[in-house]
Amino acid sequence: MFPKIQKNLSIILFIFLLLPLTQIRAESEILIPAPPRLAASSYFLQDFDSGRILAERNSDEVLPPASLTKIMTVYIAFRELSNNRLSLDKMVTISEKAWRTPGSKMFIEVNKQVKVEDLLKGIIIQSGNDASVAIAEHIAGDEQTFAEMMNQQAQRLGMHSTHFMNATGLPVPNQHYTTARDLAVLTRAVIKEFPEYYRWDSEKEFTYNKITQKNRNTLLWRDESVDGVKTGHTEEAGYCLIASAKRQQMRLISVVLGTKSKSARANESQTLLSYGFRFFETHKLYDANTELTSGRVWKGASEIVSLGVAEDLYVTISRRHYKEMKAATSVDVTIMAPVQQGDQLGVVNVTLRDKTIRSMPLVALNAVEKGSFFQRAYDSALMLIK
Repeated sequence: MFPKIQKNLSIILFIFLLLPLTQIRAESEILIPAPPRLAASSYFLQDFDSGRILAERNSDEVLPPASLTKIMTVYIAFRELSNNRLSLDKMVTISEKAWRTPGSKMFIEVNKQVKVEDLLKGIIIQSGNDASVAIAEHIAGDEQTFAEMMNQQAQRLGMHSTHFMNATGLPVPNQHYTTARDLAVLTRAVIKEFPEYYRWDSEKEFTYNKITQKNRNTLLWRDESVDGVKTGHTEEAGYCLIASAKRQQMRLISVVLGTKSKSARANESQTLLSYGFRFFETHKLYDANTELTSGRVWKGASEIVSLGVAEDLYVTISRRHYKEMKAATSVDVTIMAPVQQGDQLGVVNVTLRDKTIRSMPLVALNAVEKGSFFQRAYDSALMLIK
C-alpha cells in the first residue's frame, strides 16, 4: 500500500507545482472576444490610423459596390481640386445623359449650370447619379474616360481587386466590382488626404432646386461619433454601408456589404463599430520626421545622422494593456556616407508581452555628404582598428 500512496502523492505534488506555470501561461495571453458574425455577404473593420484589421469576413470576395462607387468619383474630384484643375465655384453645364441617368437623383436639369460644390454635395449627401455623371463628364469629357481615371487611381492606391465601369455604381455584371478590403483602402485615402472635403459626409441633408433630401446614412442620427461615409443599394449588391466613427483619438472604418435591408446595414455596421471601440484602443507613439535616435556615419562630412519614422507611428491594442508595451530601436551597425534623406537605416519595433505588434523603418531625417579626403582616411583607419 505504501508505495502506491507515495506514487499518488508524487502525482498530486507534480500537479500542484505545475499549476502556477499554467496560470502564468494563461495570464500571459490577452483574451479578446471573437468578432461578431454579421448577416452580410462581406465585412471589414479597420483602425484608421494604425491600419490594424480588427474584424473581417469574406473581405476579398469580389462584389458589386452599388453607390459606394461614388467614393472614388468624389476622390478624383478632390484630387482635381487639390491640383487646381478644378474649383468649387466652377459652373458645370448639365448634359442630357446626366439628366436622364436613372436611380437616385440630385434633380439637376438639362442644359442648366450647377456649381461644382453643389454637385459634390449632391453626390455625397444625396447620392445623386445625375450629379456623378455630370462631374465625371466635366472632369474627363465623358463617363467612359472618367472610369479609366477611376481604375488608374484604384491601381495606384493598391485596390487590386477593383474595376469600375461608371461613376455611379449602376450595375454592369462581372465588370463593375470591388471588395470590402479595397473599399476600406479608398475610404482611408479620402479621409486622410482630404479632411476639408470629408466633413461634407457628416451633413444630414442638402437642399438643391428647392428639394431637400436627407443623407441615407442613418447612423449619423443614431451615433454622434459617426461622421460618414456612404450607403449603397442595388438588387445585385444588396444594402451596403461604409461607416467611419471617431471616439476620442480613435477612428474606425467599417465596411458592410450585402445586407437585406436599410435597417440591417445600419445595425450590422453599428455592431461592428461597437466591437472595435469596446475592446481596442489606439495610441500614437511617435510623430513623423521627429528624431528618435541617431546613427554613427562613417566617412561622412558629419559623424551623426538623425533617425526617425517617415509617418506617424500608431498602434492598436486590446484595452488596458498600454503600460505593457515596449518600443526599441535597432540602428544599422555600419552607415557609410553619403546618406540621403529618407534612407532606411534601422527599425523601431513595438512589442506587447514579448510579441512584436508593429514595426516601422527608421529613416534618415537629414542627408550626410561624403567627407573630405582626410575625414575618409581617418575613418578608414578607425574602422580597421575597431
